Amino acid sequence: MTDSTTYTPPNIWAPNKEHGGRFANINRPVAGPTHEKELPIGRHPLQLYSLGTPNGVKVTVMLEELLAAGHSGAEYDAWLIRINEGDQFGSGFVAVNPNSKIPALVDRSGPTPVRVFESGAILMHLAEKFDAFLPKQGAQRAECLSWLFWQMGSAPFLGGGFGHFYAYAPTKIEYAIDRYAMEVKRQLDVLDRRLAETQYIAGDEYTIADMAIWPWYGGLAKGLLYGAGEFLQVQEYTHLLRWTNQVAERPAVQRGRMVNRTFGEPSSQLHERHDAGDFDSKTQDKIAAPG
Repeated sequence: MTDSTTYTPPNIWAPNKEHGGRFANINRPVAGPTHEKELPIGRHPLQLYSLGTPNGVKVTVMLEELLAAGHSGAEYDAWLIRINEGDQFGSGFVAVNPNSKIPALVDRSGPTPVRVFESGAILMHLAEKFDAFLPKQGAQRAECLSWLFWQMGSAPFLGGGFGHFYAYAPTKIEYAIDRYAMEVKRQLDVLDRRLAETQYIAGDEYTIADMAIWPWYGGLAKGLLYGAGEFLQVQEYTHLLRWTNQVAERPAVQRGRMVNRTFGEPSSQLHERHDAGDFDSKTQDKIAAPG
């Protein structure tokens, strides 16, 4: 591998599989499907195709919160998309999300199925559909949406930037890690200063802004992402930690974190969710248990 200190970009870029690291088998510079594969369809109005990464957790938390609030129309089937195996490049998935990223939702509650992709768009779609977790008008709505879009714009620095170079890159590059650690620390400070003023991200009420931000920045603050808590000194952000723990105690958040999860303790993994009873009977420890 070329030493980063002597690398000179070529006149014309071409992919180098040797540099791909952990994701070399799925990263490619073109869009579109690689194989034919239709998506399964369950019995509920909402069909989610996802994985239990932070972006996927946003949506499963939202769906579980809606159900907990009494919105029975939010019943859903959550199908597992194994991105390391290239499921996101199947023809059916690409038809729902041409960008081949999880999560993707098909809303089949009306006469014509509606596809929704990008996690922030899914949160807004569900919030507006059920008139929940999104202020209706004025400054409160603007505040909530501002923080939602802040997360959508900031997370690539945390995930694709810091997370990649700190945890996944085949070579540790000091400049890259320092550059992204600096930005992530600034983002943590943004949240900590905000949460010194308000109970939740958008104000006094729990909203889709919290659901969007918590899986990323709450996960980082609790040491659930990249093992970087000590490196980033997350204990300094006391207001962020207060909010992180407060949200983590919500039963719907705890359930949402389990859905489409394929790592961690078997009891925390519910690979697919098709019924509320699945949390009690179909986690990986229950499936693996003899008899």
